[in-house]
Amino acid sequence: MDLTQLAHFVRVVDAGGFTRAAAQLDLTQSALSRQIALLEADLGQRLLNRTGRGAVPTDAGLALLGHAKALLELADRTRDELLGWNASPRGRVVVGLPPRVAHVMAASLVQRFRERFPLAVISVAESLSTHLREWLIAGRLDLALLFDPPAAPQLEYRTLSREPLVLVAPGSGPALPSRLRLAALSNYDLVLPGVPNALRSLIDGATRSRGVRLRVVAEVDSVRTVLSLVHAGAGSTVMPETGVQAYGQGLDLRIAPIGAPVVRNSLVLAAPRARPQTRLMRDTATLLAGLDFAALDRNRGA
Repeated sequence: MDLTQLAHFVRVVDAGGFTRAAAQLDLTQSALSRQIALLEADLGQRLLNRTGRGAVPTDAGLALLGHAKALLELADRTRDELLGWNASPRGRVVVGLPPRVAHVMAASLVQRFRERFPLAVISVAESLSTHLREWLIAGRLDLALLFDPPAAPQLEYRTLSREPLVLVAPGSGPALPSRLRLAALSNYDLVLPGVPNALRSLIDGATRSRGVRLRVVAEVDSVRTVLSLVHAGAGSTVMPETGVQAYGQGLDLRIAPIGAPVVRNSLVLAAPRARPQTRLMRDTATLLAGLDFAALDRNRGA
């Protein structure tokens, strides 16, 4: 298959017909039709049906369309990597960050990326770890930082940091002990993220395995909103202390470490196993792994 013919086929499908596609490609309609005919002859399949309104792909054309786009994307990535082999890499990389990490570290990440890769572009997608994991598997992201993701055969993980969980209670409530046993969480009304939030899965797994029954009175995914509810006296919550430091400024809150046993959440660098990695993706992964994750703990005014 000829990549130019594949590109012309994709353009005809996207444009909805030969007339508009030929204008976009600066070709005559006859020349474009000849390229599509050669592709159909090579594959032994009719790929497009002409209609009064343009052209639509056949079943075979629809089957080819996804493969063609993937091949063209791979060709572009290969070209970008080789063009930048002896210089700064080119191209675009899409990185997913959970909100708490993005809140503290996105500016540093983008600044360092621009310094190291001035000819490349970084796109940052911010969402919950569960969504970022799905986007990685679907091919919408190149790399992502995830909290406590479940195992997935499509992804490889590298643990970057681990942090113990704490109980966060209203400052107007009773004093907390210096350290709280995990079993004692059953004594508190809790505001927690809803399933399948990664933190909620971690908390449920740690308590369920030890027969601890939680009193969950509300489920809210936003860390900022959870802490506002705790401040207002709606209940207590469980999270890493860095979440309180990032979003709890100005709120009257009490904090107590949890243990024994200590429950720690993990921040991992995730990448697709099967997808070919460009030089830019590999270098960006190295950049992500080298970020100062202690800044999450030091951040108190963000």
